[in-house]
Amino acid sequence: MGFYTLAGHGAAPRDLVTEVRAAEKLGIGAAFISERFSTKDAATLSGAAGAVSETIGIATGATNHNTRHPIVTATMATTMHRLTGGRFALGLGRGFDRLFKAFGLTPITSAQIEDVVGVLRRLWRGEMVLGHDGPAGAWPYLHQDADFDEDIPIMLAALGPRSLELAGRCLDGVILHTFYSDAAVAEAMAAVARGAKAAGRDPDSVRVWSVLATVSDEVGEELRLLKTVGRLGSYLQGYGDLMVRVNDWDPAVLERFRADEVVGSVKGGIDTKATREQLEHIATLIPPEWLATAATGSPRQCAEAIARQFDLGVTGVIMHGATPAELTSVVGEYREIRPARLAGLPANPGRTT
Repeated sequence: MGFYTLAGHGAAPRDLVTEVRAAEKLGIGAAFISERFSTKDAATLSGAAGAVSETIGIATGATNHNTRHPIVTATMATTMHRLTGGRFALGLGRGFDRLFKAFGLTPITSAQIEDVVGVLRRLWRGEMVLGHDGPAGAWPYLHQDADFDEDIPIMLAALGPRSLELAGRCLDGVILHTFYSDAAVAEAMAAVARGAKAAGRDPDSVRVWSVLATVSDEVGEELRLLKTVGRLGSYLQGYGDLMVRVNDWDPAVLERFRADEVVGSVKGGIDTKATREQLEHIATLIPPEWLATAATGSPRQCAEAIARQFDLGVTGVIMHGATPAELTSVVGEYREIRPARLAGLPANPGRTT
């Protein structure tokens, strides 16, 4: 199992130190590090996580290839790889087109991801990349060290079927999205398998992490509301059409959500800016079956929801939206029902063997 450190919009990056140490002590297998353009720089946080841990896997989940020069990204990954003794996986994502355009950056395409993955792997093999001109960019000269032979997994945070097929075709792992129905997870697994088979790869060689909002009854009521309604509401604000399409939800519900005056009055992400009263109203706009894609209830019920994810074929579950302290009872319950077949998975979250 994994968790997201500094879940949400936390402004206290040093909390990562306490969380990673607590997660490792608790026996959680992997720490995932998201990135926000405020106080959550993935490279800095990854280094901190590696420095204060010994066994837990670490992954960016995710950063973007277009916000750093490829030689900087390659150097960050090789540094983390050696710092952690091979526990690091580089997780990439597409990000948000509107934000990138506002920043003067080119929105990310599948062709760019495939191109930059190839460039990174060449650099890690010690190759000199000369005169590269591809979808990800044009670089006359890229090189790290001729003696390099670094095997660093690359994962993709993916939502839609084309991104998932891309991951199956050329990446080492996949990070799905929070609030996926069981059917959506099964469809995602099928898409990864299609991509892998088309490239002549074994689908089982691609590690797939589901992301399950895990909010037990031990979390206070107001915080539970924020971590469920608030978080799903924020996703519906940002890319609701994709969430609805992937889950086969009713698009008319999304239209009513978007047209709601209270939703429109929230200046920013619902999970960071909405008041309790606003959240309680927004809860009336989201169908119970949409929220049922999270693990809620008693710690035992949450643990059982986690175990069911593995029945869908995934090889990892990221308990999203909760700190290790909030997950202690859930992990204890899960330990009692953990499927025996899962023993022996590697620490690196981008590997299956």
